Amino acid sequence: MEQTKEFYQAWDHFMLYASMASVAVAVGILLYHEMKIAQIKEYKDRYDYVNLHEVRFFWYAVVAMLIAGMFYGNTVLSHKIEESKTSWFYVRIFITVCMAIIGYVIFSNLVKIYYPRVLERRLNKLRNKPRISPEGNVMRKLDESEENHHLDAGQMAEEDVHSVDYDVWLDDKTGYKKIEKYYAYQHAEECAECGYYTMKIEREEIERAPTQTEEGLLLKHFHCSYCKHREQREEVIAKLADNVA
Repeated sequence: MEQTKEFYQAWDHFMLYASMASVAVAVGILLYHEMKIAQIKEYKDRYDYVNLHEVRFFWYAVVAMLIAGMFYGNTVLSHKIEESKTSWFYVRIFITVCMAIIGYVIFSNLVKIYYPRVLERRLNKLRNKPRISPEGNVMRKLDESEENHHLDAGQMAEEDVHSVDYDVWLDDKTGYKKIEKYYAYQHAEECAECGYYTMKIEREEIERAPTQTEEGLLLKHFHCSYCKHREQREEVIAKLADNVA
Protein backbone atom coordinates (compact mmCIF):
# COMPACT_ATOMS: atom_id res chain seq x y z
CA MET A 1 0.00 0.00 0.00
CA GLU A 2 1.44 3.37 -1.06
CA GLN A 3 1.89 5.81 1.82
CA THR A 4 1.40 9.55 1.39
CA LYS A 5 3.51 12.40 2.76
CA GLU A 6 0.68 13.30 5.12
CA PHE A 7 0.68 9.73 6.46
CA TYR A 8 4.41 9.85 7.27
CA GLN A 9 4.02 13.19 9.02
CA ALA A 10 1.08 11.93 11.07
CA TRP A 11 3.00 8.73 11.87
CA ASP A 12 6.03 10.68 13.10
CA HIS A 13 3.89 12.90 15.30
CA PHE A 14 2.09 9.91 16.79
CA MET A 15 5.31 8.02 17.46
CA LEU A 16 6.92 11.09 19.02
CA TYR A 17 3.97 11.71 21.33
CA ALA A 18 3.83 8.02 22.24
CA SER A 19 7.54 8.13 23.07
CA MET A 20 7.09 11.18 25.27
CA ALA A 21 4.11 9.57 27.00
CA SER A 22 6.16 6.44 27.71
CA VAL A 23 8.96 8.53 29.24
CA ALA A 24 6.35 10.29 31.36
CA VAL A 25 5.03 6.90 32.51
CA ALA A 26 8.56 5.79 33.47
CA VAL A 27 9.16 8.98 35.46
CA GLY A 28 5.70 8.69 37.01
CA ILE A 29 6.39 5.13 38.18
CA LEU A 30 9.60 6.18 39.92
CA LEU A 31 7.97 9.28 41.45
CA TYR A 32 5.03 7.22 42.70
CA HIS A 33 7.42 4.75 44.31
CA GLU A 34 9.41 7.51 46.02
CA MET A 35 6.22 9.25 47.19
CA LYS A 36 4.99 5.99 48.72
CA ILE A 37 8.29 5.68 50.59
CA ALA A 38 8.13 9.30 51.78
CA GLN A 39 4.63 8.72 53.19
CA ILE A 40 5.86 5.88 55.42
CA LYS A 41 6.97 7.34 58.75
CA GLU A 42 8.72 4.37 60.37
CA TYR A 43 12.14 3.50 58.93
CA LYS A 44 11.50 -0.21 59.48
CA ASP A 45 8.27 0.01 57.48
CA ARG A 46 10.15 1.90 54.77
CA TYR A 47 12.77 -0.82 54.79
CA ASP A 48 10.14 -3.53 54.30
CA TYR A 49 8.40 -1.61 51.51
CA VAL A 50 11.64 -0.93 49.62
CA ASN A 51 12.77 -4.51 50.07
CA LEU A 52 9.52 -5.88 48.65
CA HIS A 53 8.73 -3.41 45.86
CA GLU A 54 11.73 -1.37 44.69
CA VAL A 55 13.11 -3.83 42.11
CA ARG A 56 9.65 -4.32 40.62
CA PHE A 57 8.93 -0.59 40.24
CA PHE A 58 12.41 0.04 38.85
CA TRP A 59 11.91 -2.71 36.27
CA TYR A 60 8.52 -1.27 35.23
CA ALA A 61 10.24 2.09 34.65
CA VAL A 62 12.96 0.42 32.56
CA VAL A 63 10.33 -1.33 30.41
CA ALA A 64 8.52 1.98 29.88
CA MET A 65 11.79 3.56 28.72
CA LEU A 66 12.41 0.67 26.32
CA ILE A 67 8.96 1.20 24.84
CA ALA A 68 9.72 4.91 24.55
CA GLY A 69 12.89 4.08 22.63
CA MET A 70 10.96 1.79 20.32
CA PHE A 71 8.42 4.51 19.53
CA TYR A 72 11.12 7.12 18.99
CA GLY A 73 13.04 4.74 16.72
CA ASN A 74 10.05 4.76 14.37
CA THR A 75 10.63 8.47 13.69
CA VAL A 76 14.26 8.08 12.59
CA LEU A 77 15.11 8.71 8.91
CA SER A 78 11.47 9.27 7.95
CA HIS A 79 12.46 11.52 5.06
CA LYS A 80 14.61 8.74 3.59
CA ILE A 81 11.82 6.20 4.04
CA GLU A 82 9.37 8.58 2.39
CA GLU A 83 11.65 8.72 -0.64
CA SER A 84 12.15 4.96 -0.82
CA LYS A 85 8.44 4.31 -0.33
CA THR A 86 6.72 1.54 1.61
CA SER A 87 9.25 -1.29 2.00
CA TRP A 88 11.65 0.46 4.39
CA PHE A 89 8.73 1.69 6.50
CA TYR A 90 7.94 -1.88 7.52
CA VAL A 91 11.63 -2.75 7.85
CA ARG A 92 12.02 0.08 10.37
CA ILE A 93 9.08 -1.23 12.41
CA PHE A 94 10.61 -4.69 12.41
CA ILE A 95 14.07 -3.38 13.44
CA THR A 96 12.74 -1.23 16.29
CA VAL A 97 10.64 -4.10 17.66
CA CYS A 98 13.67 -6.40 17.52
CA MET A 99 15.84 -3.79 19.25
CA ALA A 100 13.22 -3.40 21.99
CA ILE A 101 13.18 -7.18 22.55
CA ILE A 102 16.99 -7.30 22.67
CA GLY A 103 16.99 -4.36 25.09
CA TYR A 104 14.43 -6.16 27.25
CA VAL A 105 16.66 -9.22 27.54
CA ILE A 106 19.81 -7.18 28.21
CA PHE A 107 18.28 -4.86 30.79
CA SER A 108 16.42 -7.67 32.56
CA ASN A 109 19.79 -9.29 33.22
CA LEU A 110 21.38 -5.98 34.22
CA VAL A 111 18.60 -5.25 36.70
CA LYS A 112 18.84 -8.76 38.12
CA ILE A 113 22.64 -8.67 38.38
CA TYR A 114 23.57 -5.11 39.28
CA TYR A 115 20.55 -3.52 40.97
CA PRO A 116 20.60 -5.74 44.09
CA ARG A 117 23.93 -4.11 45.01
CA VAL A 118 22.27 -0.66 44.84
CA LEU A 119 19.24 -1.96 46.74
CA GLU A 120 21.37 -3.40 49.55
CA ARG A 121 23.09 -0.05 50.06
CA ARG A 122 19.72 1.68 50.35
CA LEU A 123 18.40 -0.96 52.73
CA ASN A 124 21.47 -0.71 54.95
CA LYS A 125 21.05 3.05 55.08
CA LEU A 126 17.41 2.68 56.15
CA ARG A 127 18.28 -0.02 58.67
CA ASN A 128 20.93 2.12 60.36
CA LYS A 129 19.10 5.45 60.23
CA PRO A 130 18.83 6.70 63.85
CA ARG A 131 15.41 5.97 65.35
CA ILE A 132 13.51 8.52 67.42
CA SER A 133 11.75 7.50 70.63
CA PRO A 134 8.18 8.64 71.44
CA GLU A 135 9.76 11.28 73.72
CA GLY A 136 11.70 12.70 70.76
CA ASN A 137 15.13 11.43 71.79
CA VAL A 138 17.63 9.94 69.34
CA MET A 139 17.95 6.23 70.06
CA ARG A 140 21.12 4.18 70.04
CA LYS A 141 21.49 0.94 68.08
CA LEU A 142 22.96 -1.73 70.34
CA ASP A 143 25.79 -3.96 69.18
CA GLU A 144 25.59 -7.76 69.20
CA SER A 145 27.00 -8.13 72.72
CA GLU A 146 24.54 -5.60 74.15
CA GLU A 147 21.38 -6.60 72.31
CA ASN A 148 21.35 -10.19 73.64
CA HIS A 149 20.43 -8.82 77.06
CA HIS A 150 17.27 -7.32 75.56
CA LEU A 151 16.11 -10.37 73.57
CA ASP A 152 14.16 -13.25 75.01
CA ALA A 153 15.24 -16.87 74.60
CA GLY A 154 12.95 -17.42 71.61
CA GLN A 155 14.28 -14.40 69.74
CA MET A 156 17.87 -15.46 70.41
CA ALA A 157 17.05 -18.95 69.10
CA GLU A 158 15.57 -17.41 65.94
CA GLU A 159 18.78 -15.48 65.34
CA ASP A 160 20.82 -18.67 65.71
CA VAL A 161 18.67 -21.02 63.64
CA HIS A 162 16.19 -19.35 61.28
CA SER A 163 18.23 -16.67 59.48
CA VAL A 164 16.49 -13.96 61.50
CA ASP A 165 18.34 -10.91 62.74
CA TYR A 166 17.08 -8.52 65.40
CA ASP A 167 18.11 -4.89 65.81
CA VAL A 168 17.62 -3.36 69.25
CA TRP A 169 17.34 0.42 69.59
CA LEU A 170 17.50 2.01 73.04
CA ASP A 171 16.65 5.45 74.34
CA ASP A 172 19.34 5.89 76.99
CA LYS A 173 17.48 8.79 78.61
CA THR A 174 14.16 7.04 79.21
CA GLY A 175 14.97 3.35 78.79
CA TYR A 176 12.47 3.01 75.91
CA LYS A 177 13.35 0.00 73.76
CA LYS A 178 12.45 -0.87 70.18
CA ILE A 179 13.14 -4.28 68.61
CA GLU A 180 13.06 -4.72 64.81
CA LYS A 181 13.03 -8.07 63.02
CA TYR A 182 14.82 -8.72 59.71
CA TYR A 183 14.87 -11.85 57.55
CA ALA A 184 18.29 -12.73 56.14
CA TYR A 185 16.90 -14.99 53.38
CA GLN A 186 15.32 -11.97 51.65
CA HIS A 187 18.71 -10.43 50.93
CA ALA A 188 21.24 -11.19 48.24
CA GLU A 189 24.93 -11.67 48.91
CA GLU A 190 27.92 -11.44 46.62
CA CYS A 191 28.48 -14.72 44.77
CA ALA A 192 32.03 -16.03 45.13
CA GLU A 193 31.84 -17.51 41.63
CA CYS A 194 30.54 -14.64 39.45
CA GLY A 195 30.96 -11.69 41.83
CA TYR A 196 27.37 -10.46 41.49
CA TYR A 197 24.91 -9.86 44.32
CA THR A 198 22.69 -12.75 43.29
CA MET A 199 23.42 -15.33 46.02
CA LYS A 200 20.58 -16.15 48.43
CA ILE A 201 19.86 -18.71 51.10
CA GLU A 202 17.83 -21.52 49.56
CA ARG A 203 17.30 -23.68 52.64
CA GLU A 204 18.76 -24.51 56.04
CA GLU A 205 19.10 -27.67 58.04
CA ILE A 206 20.29 -28.39 61.54
CA GLU A 207 23.14 -30.90 61.53
CA ARG A 208 23.47 -30.90 65.30
CA ALA A 209 20.92 -29.39 67.67
CA PRO A 210 22.32 -27.20 70.45
CA THR A 211 21.93 -28.08 74.09
CA GLN A 212 22.64 -26.23 77.31
CA THR A 213 26.11 -27.82 77.41
CA GLU A 214 27.07 -28.09 73.72
CA GLU A 215 26.90 -25.83 70.69
CA GLY A 216 24.90 -26.87 67.65
CA LEU A 217 25.71 -26.80 63.94
CA LEU A 218 23.60 -25.23 61.18
CA LEU A 219 24.11 -25.96 57.47
CA LYS A 220 23.03 -23.19 55.07
CA HIS A 221 22.50 -23.92 51.37
CA PHE A 222 23.10 -20.96 49.02
CA HIS A 223 22.15 -20.63 45.36
CA CYS A 224 23.16 -17.97 42.82
CA SER A 225 20.31 -17.01 40.51
CA TYR A 226 22.74 -15.76 37.83
CA CYS A 227 25.54 -18.31 37.41
CA LYS A 228 23.65 -21.12 39.25
CA HIS A 229 26.58 -21.63 41.61
CA ARG A 230 25.72 -23.51 44.80
CA GLU A 231 27.57 -23.67 48.06
CA GLN A 232 27.09 -24.76 51.64
CA ARG A 233 28.20 -22.98 54.78
CA GLU A 234 28.33 -24.28 58.30
CA GLU A 235 27.50 -22.00 61.20
CA VAL A 236 27.81 -22.67 64.90
CA ILE A 237 24.59 -22.41 66.92
CA ALA A 238 25.10 -21.01 70.39
CA LYS A 239 24.31 -23.13 73.44
CA LEU A 240 20.77 -22.91 74.75
CA ALA A 241 20.13 -20.48 77.57
CA ASP A 242 19.63 -21.95 81.02
CA ASN A 243 15.94 -21.00 80.99
CA VAL A 244 15.24 -22.92 77.76
CA ALA A 245 13.85 -26.40 78.30
